[in-house]
Amino acid sequence: MRTIFLADAHLRAPEDDNYRLLIRFLEELQGTTDTLCILGDLFDFRIGLPQLSFDDHEPVIAALSRLRQAGTRLIYLEGNHDFRLGSALAERIGAELHTGPVVVELQGKQVLLCHGDLVNRADWRYRLLYHMVRNPVLLWSGRLLPASVIQSIRQRLQRSSGGRYADNTARWDYRRIITDYAAHIRSQGLDAVVLGHFHLPLLERDGDFTLLAVGDWIGQFSYGELQDGLFTLTNYQP
Repeated sequence: MRTIFLADAHLRAPEDDNYRLLIRFLEELQGTTDTLCILGDLFDFRIGLPQLSFDDHEPVIAALSRLRQAGTRLIYLEGNHDFRLGSALAERIGAELHTGPVVVELQGKQVLLCHGDLVNRADWRYRLLYHMVRNPVLLWSGRLLPASVIQSIRQRLQRSSGGRYADNTARWDYRRIITDYAAHIRSQGLDAVVLGHFHLPLLERDGDFTLLAVGDWIGQFSYGELQDGLFTLTNYQP
């Protein structure tokens, strides 16, 4: 049995290197993988507003659909760059869509899957933003805006996201934050926690408990794997 975990591809254009490599990777999973868990931020920007179209996302959506048709179970967790996706996308790719953390049984293990953006409880600015952009009133208001306005907001956010990440890594000790969170999850009697968001690949085992942070699919091309009950962390080599 084989389960794959990946996160933070932040896909933009099909001609980008990380996009092309992800399509190739998904094709290689056909017939070899029981479950694929996408832990958020597959896309650099995708919000379920009806006036928006995401034609650049069609190649990876088609690849995921083919993977599902080949028999792979798809589990998709929303991130902080792709949320309010709705049932339409989930139905297109045949995925189990979750808006937040979820405990699933994988190969006899109770595993918490989460994107990870709410793990740092000290980052109150982000937590406030998280709830603001998911406010039903704000989302309803967003339906009234022209697509050009939302796309302009999208472009500004994309330009500033790299700088914010650099600032945050300088400010916060991500490794400590992740390991403290894992200790909390272990105290609840679970067997493992798997997360993304931090772009920090990390695999730690403590007895029967495993912490797996899968890194990203931007420059690291890292992903996690659970095979025959053992978690591993790998960098994709095409």
